[in-house]
Amino acid sequence: MSEMLSSQFYRQPTLELAKALLGCLLVKETPDGTASGYIVETEAYKGPDDQAAHSYKNRRTKRTEVMFHHPGVAYTYVMHTHCLVNVVSGALEKPEAILIRAIEPVEGIELMKERRKTTILKNLTSGPGKLTKALDIHMGDYGQKLIEKPIYILKGYTPAIISEGKRIGIDNSGEAKDYPWRYWITDNPFVSKHQKEENRIHLP
Repeated sequence: MSEMLSSQFYRQPTLELAKALLGCLLVKETPDGTASGYIVETEAYKGPDDQAAHSYKNRRTKRTEVMFHHPGVAYTYVMHTHCLVNVVSGALEKPEAILIRAIEPVEGIELMKERRKTTILKNLTSGPGKLTKALDIHMGDYGQKLIEKPIYILKGYTPAIISEGKRIGIDNSGEAKDYPWRYWITDNPFVSKHQKEENRIHLP
């Protein structure tokens, strides 16, 4: 098994962490089996100053509470009946998070197909609600440390090129709707198909 990401890894600035997570392996272990996939798309939300963030203006509620904790834990929430999973980032009491938007299936593909009721590989995990259903990530994972089982992230590979662009589904967020804080592995077929790339970043 690849090496687990360390707690220190999650202490990077949010925008840097959102890019660094690309190529890492998200894993969920369940009684039915283990399913995993390489993270291929993320979106960063920078808390109090980001109108698109749940924690804008330090909004502290039962839902956002975990965002005020140490980085490197799971922030799950339900939107339109779908559970979405985020990585808490930012320092203690600085509520920031990174949405995992898409993964590339690696382990447990047959289990994912059963959960998603589809046999189309490219459609299994190419969206934030799709991937959580495929991996059986749910509200019970809220606040779970991502350096411990059953939900965790392993080191993977470094993408050659990543792209950045506007985040998706946040049109009522003022100027924040135009922040280029969505990142994805360029040309990966499992990236959600909402927008064309706006800029490519060549990583060292």
